[in-house]
Amino acid sequence: MRFRTDLAIERKEILEEEQGSAKDIDGVSLEKITYDEDITSTRIKILNELGERKLEKPRGNYITLEVDGILEEKEGIKERAGKALAAELSQLIQFHYHLKALVVGLGNDQVTPDALGPATVSKVKVTRHLFILFDADGDDELGCVSCFTPGVTGTTGMETAELVKQAARLSDPEVIIVVDSLAARNIERVSTTIQINDTGIDPGGGMGNIRTALSEETIGKRVIAIGVPTVIDSRTLIREALEENIKEARQVDRYIEEKGQDMIVTSTDIDQIIKDFSDIISNGINKTLHPGIYS
Repeated sequence: MRFRTDLAIERKEILEEEQGSAKDIDGVSLEKITYDEDITSTRIKILNELGERKLEKPRGNYITLEVDGILEEKEGIKERAGKALAAELSQLIQFHYHLKALVVGLGNDQVTPDALGPATVSKVKVTRHLFILFDADGDDELGCVSCFTPGVTGTTGMETAELVKQAARLSDPEVIIVVDSLAARNIERVSTTIQINDTGIDPGGGMGNIRTALSEETIGKRVIAIGVPTVIDSRTLIREALEENIKEARQVDRYIEEKGQDMIVTSTDIDQIIKDFSDIISNGINKTLHPGIYS
């Protein structure tokens, strides 16, 4: 059975399960960072073609922040998570006087599990109009930031990648930050995990509706993707529940394939999850792009 997941860390876990051990993976490096008792980071770097084949992802950096206690509202957890996210983002985006960035919120704001991108972008500090108004070519405290929510092809009739390419042509950013919903194999990650990568993203991947990729190759600008798993494949849940009985799990797989009951599901707390993670991600983006005013 193929598990649907957009997370590099879960690709690694699946490979370890297939190998029967947690030994090092050729072509892949790994580093773990602890921010505090509630927040850890796993930095996975795919180094070469062998690593790409092993994890089924393009070579580059994949950072997984795992945050415990968001739904439980642990003291200061969202602010601490925002700082940790900014620390990781700052490794990929170096602030400087002339920094120009475009932040893109992918997804459909009418479908809650797919609304992370639009919800996040609505909270990012937009400044490009101020740079134009004052004819400024840079600033020591804040970046020149544009934001864009392209919607989804089903409601616009236009390919998201083409819309983003045009927005990039107008704003001429050094880097594009794309925020989108993802899919996971582990339901616990829906309320605990943020993935950052510098290889781009497939819009709609988290909802199983993959469109043209957003990457440096397709857009012509460097693309940093930030995502949160908001959905999980229904057959993955069933399979995990029956993992002690492989015979029954295989029978369920056949039943789902025959009946066409292939669905994605989400958490009953998804409204709160979208709000909390959009707060965290926008905070991290603001701290990274505007370090002089968001400390």
